[in-house]
Amino acid sequence: MPWVSIFAIIGVEIRTGCDILKNVKTNAMRLLEKEKIGYELMTYEIVEGSMSPEYLAGQIGKDVLSIFKTIVTVGHSGNHYVFVVQLTEELDLKKAAKAADEKNIELIDQKDLEKLTGYVRGGCSPVGMKKQFRTFFDDRIGSFEKIVVSAGKRGFQIEADPKDLVRATRAVLTDIRKETKSIFR
Repeated sequence: MPWVSIFAIIGVEIRTGCDILKNVKTNAMRLLEKEKIGYELMTYEIVEGSMSPEYLAGQIGKDVLSIFKTIVTVGHSGNHYVFVVQLTEELDLKKAAKAADEKNIELIDQKDLEKLTGYVRGGCSPVGMKKQFRTFFDDRIGSFEKIVVSAGKRGFQIEADPKDLVRATRAVLTDIRKETKSIFR
């Protein structure tokens, strides 16, 4: 795929094979540009029914461990929270509740996602939601120079410095991933 460099002042890169993407702009991208945060925009083909973490990683040419997903929740209080964990990991709802000082937390109903965040399932970015919710990134992001999150539209991902994403979302770093128990330990 050819590289097309635009917005060189703030370091935005678009990697794609089609020129139509030059006109794509999501709230996440607008916010990052407003904050003068550099990012790389990547695209992938949506194949319903076969969207695995490995498929996405292969499509965008990134290590699957550097790709993170956004999970929107609601606490016992009725407040909403955003959690960002590795695509291959699960959110630990007990750890999430503790981080948010809630009695308990549950995932929101997917039908409410767009109304609440402005994003659809499969295209929910932690950056640029309709409202700024308290946001928590898994503390593993500190071991990456760059991480990949949704750009706010299905088929689009952005890669950026995790410190910049934390700053843009005013997030807290904490351990929120579910511990997996291996039969080999």
